[in-house]
Amino acid sequence: MLTLQVIRRELQGEVVLLTLAHAQGIALPAFSAGAHIDLHLAKDLIRPYSLCGDPQDRHHYQLGILKESDSKGGSVAVHALKEGDSVTVSEPRNLFALDEHAPHSLLIGGGIGITPMLAMAAELHAAGRSFSLHYCARSRAQAAFVSRLEASAYAPHLHFSDEQRLNLTAVLSDVPPDTHVYVCGPSRLMEAVNAQALAQGFAPGQIHQECFSAEVETKGEAFEVIAAASGIAVTVLENQTIVEALAQAGLKVNVSCKQGICGSCLTDVIEGEPDHRDHYLTDEEKADGDQILLCCSRAKCGRLVIDL
Repeated sequence: MLTLQVIRRELQGEVVLLTLAHAQGIALPAFSAGAHIDLHLAKDLIRPYSLCGDPQDRHHYQLGILKESDSKGGSVAVHALKEGDSVTVSEPRNLFALDEHAPHSLLIGGGIGITPMLAMAAELHAAGRSFSLHYCARSRAQAAFVSRLEASAYAPHLHFSDEQRLNLTAVLSDVPPDTHVYVCGPSRLMEAVNAQALAQGFAPGQIHQECFSAEVETKGEAFEVIAAASGIAVTVLENQTIVEALAQAGLKVNVSCKQGICGSCLTDVIEGEPDHRDHYLTDEEKADGDQILLCCSRAKCGRLVIDL
């Protein structure tokens, strides 16, 4: 864990841009584009946010966080931070990394989903690698990072719903062969990009996405979970998650998003068949059945043995 200080706070519409640094100016752990850090905002209030700064900058972490209208506490707590405040953060983790062998990278960010794309563009530009960036927002007035993008050296494409909307068919056609696509933003945008890319011949392995929020149904039939390494057995009730049931038995699981999108509670399955409810594992990984996200997924059988 790191204790950092908010050295700059800037509000752009509904997005707060925070710059974090060590109070003594010590270099921060390195990160690669697509990485995020967990902010520990209060007891049991931990939220992951993408780093949107330049990965070459070892003295600052930058975050852009939208104030959600239906916030469960995370974005409200972040927007309450002031310059000079201290905040505990995790070291960077990357679950959305660039493919180093891609001949061209197509970056598509919608709304606050632009944040990981900013770091990706900085990394790709610094390395002299081929890429293009498209940013979609409802309007120029509501969009964050516009001045930063317009001042950049890599000529991003800006799409505003009240000016010129994104034409996915054209954007996905105007790229070299074997291009890798990266998309982050509202679910509707990510679903549209995924469907259109597959329809235009992109292989599933060439399409990468990261969710910021997701609707997930966690209820279901009761079942037993055995944490093999801890020697704990619990019954997960119909309206409980595995995380909640284990916590009642004294076994605390590291969780962050609680929506099955960040992967922090990913655990190996030793025995039994998971009922995957997450948005993190790929279809192939879900079919393998040897991993589970404990914050939201359940079991298709009466007994699940996990390596915990």
